[in-house]
Amino acid sequence: MKELLKTTDTYRVDTEDEALQLIETMRENGVNNGYTVTKSSYALKTKKSKGETIDSWVVCVVERTFGE
Repeated sequence: MKELLKTTDTYRVDTEDEALQLIETMRENGVNNGYTVTKSSYALKTKKSKGETIDSWVVCVVERTFGE
C-alpha cells in the first residue's frame, strides 16, 4: 500500500499579501484535511525588457506533510 507523505505545491499569485494569505489559508485548512504545512516561502519575480519592468508576480511554495 502506498501512502502519500509529503507534497510540494508551487503557486503564482499577484502580490505578497496574496502569498501570505495563501500560506495562512493552507495552514488553517490543514487542521481539517489531515496535513501540516511544514515549509513555506515566497519570492518576488519580475520580467524586464530593455531595462524596464514589464511584469511582476510572486511565486509561493508550500510543503504539506500528511499523517503527523
